Amino acid sequence: MAVSTSTQPSAFQAWMLAIRPKTLPAGAMPVVIGSALAAADGVFRPLPALVALICALGIQIATNFINEIYDFRKGADTAERLGPTRTVAAGIITEQTMTRVSIGLGVSVFVLGLYLVAIGGWPIFLIGVLSLLFAWAYTGGPFPIAYSGLGDVFVFIFFGLVAVGGTYYVQALSLPTAVLVAAAAPGAFSVCILLVNNIRDIATDRKVGKMTLPARIGAPAARALYVALTVLAYAVPLWLVVSAGYSPWCLLSLLSLPLAIGQVRMLFASEGRALNAVLAGTGKVLTVHGVLFSVGLVIPQLISIFRP
Repeated sequence: MAVSTSTQPSAFQAWMLAIRPKTLPAGAMPVVIGSALAAADGVFRPLPALVALICALGIQIATNFINEIYDFRKGADTAERLGPTRTVAAGIITEQTMTRVSIGLGVSVFVLGLYLVAIGGWPIFLIGVLSLLFAWAYTGGPFPIAYSGLGDVFVFIFFGLVAVGGTYYVQALSLPTAVLVAAAAPGAFSVCILLVNNIRDIATDRKVGKMTLPARIGAPAARALYVALTVLAYAVPLWLVVSAGYSPWCLLSLLSLPLAIGQVRMLFASEGRALNAVLAGTGKVLTVHGVLFSVGLVIPQLISIFRP
């Protein structure tokens, strides 16, 4: 699916298409939440938190780049695709260029991550290596995760448990159970983003043998799973307040509930390209919920600092 020269985007526009900015909250918010939990527990360290954020975004972008390469090779990104333009399939960025940039980005993330390894030791090294491996194995390798229906499980693990837990660990050098429970919220929303993407592409994915979870279980069941995961995400702050002793300020995240309900309604009322709006909207829910959740976690610390 080549793009005519009259509509050829600039180099900046092309790379922004490939980066997929609307997906970046899935990489950023778990780190923000992990750092907010560290602040709430009095163990926040700004430099490890910042490096963790850069590494998380780097891995997210590398995953997007590698996804372009392998979906192009496997014929998944065709003219029938209902989602945004994929630069490699459209001939905007060459496969060779995307491969070189992906490798360079992966190496850069690995080198930067060695700082976190120096702090957290072998658990962080293992997390880093597995995260980079996941970025490649999601659509690459002999058994691509995205084509098996297991992508949702791995997204929950890496964009929830691993990202939040790892961020907290490099600051506190411990990992309380409550942190892993909190990690379920961004993990659930990240899976919701993936579900919407794959519900939209069920027909084209099945044609090329890309058997995502929605392609296997069907759109109605996938929509029901979206609802269940949304409920889970909103139950997390309640559990932290009631069972883990965190401040009721965590419940600020509930202010995002009307936005989430709106996305659920749109999901059940939309098909095809109309689901692109739900995809973007779910990313907004993840961001707004995560920001409010994080603010609620740190408010008690801020009050204690500024109290006369």
